[in-house]
Amino acid sequence: MKLKLHWQIFIALSIGILAGFLSRPLGLQFFVTEQLSVFGTIFLRCLRMVIIPLIFSSIVSGVTGISSAESFGRLSLKTFVYYISTSLIAILTGLFLVNLFQPGVKPGLKEQLGFEQLPEEFEANVDKLGDTLLGIIPTNPIAAMAKGDVLPVIFFALLFGFFITRSPEPYRKMLTDFFQGIFTVMMQITQFIIRFTPVGVFALVAKIVAQTGSEIFGPLGNYMLVVFSGLVIHAFFSLPLLMFIFARVHPLKQFQAMSAALMTAFSTASSSATLPLTMDAMENKAGVSNRICSFVLPLGSTVNMDGTALYECVAVMFIAQVYGFDLSLAQQFIVVLMALLVSIGAAGIPMAGLVMMTIILRAVNLPLEGVGLILAVDRILDMMRTSVNVWSDACGAAIIARSEGENGLKVLISSKAH
Repeated sequence: MKLKLHWQIFIALSIGILAGFLSRPLGLQFFVTEQLSVFGTIFLRCLRMVIIPLIFSSIVSGVTGISSAESFGRLSLKTFVYYISTSLIAILTGLFLVNLFQPGVKPGLKEQLGFEQLPEEFEANVDKLGDTLLGIIPTNPIAAMAKGDVLPVIFFALLFGFFITRSPEPYRKMLTDFFQGIFTVMMQITQFIIRFTPVGVFALVAKIVAQTGSEIFGPLGNYMLVVFSGLVIHAFFSLPLLMFIFARVHPLKQFQAMSAALMTAFSTASSSATLPLTMDAMENKAGVSNRICSFVLPLGSTVNMDGTALYECVAVMFIAQVYGFDLSLAQQFIVVLMALLVSIGAAGIPMAGLVMMTIILRAVNLPLEGVGLILAVDRILDMMRTSVNVWSDACGAAIIARSEGENGLKVLISSKAH
């Protein structure tokens, strides 16, 4: 009997962790990080190959499937409200935990941690944030697609799809059918690539574990534990509760439908790279319509960053504690507000998580070099928070689908139950 994909990925993930840990004592670290990792790189490149055409065709076909400008506005508002609300809940969860446990309040911790070298391009990327926000409106949509700039592509796709619905016949039907056809083909390519997910996951995880080892759980252990606890609370309590209340969807069934995509998100640490699997899971396993998925999920993969927003808040508070700064309520409010804003606006920036953190540090007058304290564990926490980002996108699609009157969810709780 053939194992289901999520079990194949789980086994590959487990073996990858084991192989990564064993590579050091067996003297195979170079083989794992430089040679075996090629398979992970190939898998990531295949996923990234389909991202732009998939996003563009899915958004255009999704928008053209919305019957009126009123429906488009209503769906946009619901999506925006969900993204803002869940990100705010995540940030407040992180703020509560970091104030409760104070992982940075420990004598001599700053000296014990030392500083990681900040990459040379780090400062340049910070200065580019304003340009990135302006760059949401592309001067050349084709160039944006060629460079893989997701936010400008989304903006143009929304605009393009909306004005297709305003076009006269026969052009409207012709263009609608054309982009629906492209989307169908892109999903077929995606489903073919998904078959190789276990191989990619194994190679990616083995490389990361071989590079980091177990030393990451040293001085930063308490900090990592606070971030991890916040992500767990948000993923397994806050989001499921919202989904149960507003969508009447059983969280465990939804989690089962999304398991392959979530493990891929953990392995790749990329919401955008996981988007093809997320869309496939929500349409074919969770039963959410293409109309909702093609609108909500591509947007979510770039602007709905619950896990990242929580992480930014905890990280900034941790840095303040290490340096001995006692942030006032007003300053903590600024941290919350800035974490919310930059989690939406910083998509597509290289080293986005660290750039976002720097903006918040500057807003509350904390030293920029504090970022160097936590660079050592950024990668493993990035994997965790990306999984939460993707999970939030999936929960949002289910909630918005229910609010739009969809009752065909395969994971929908029967009204007769309970």
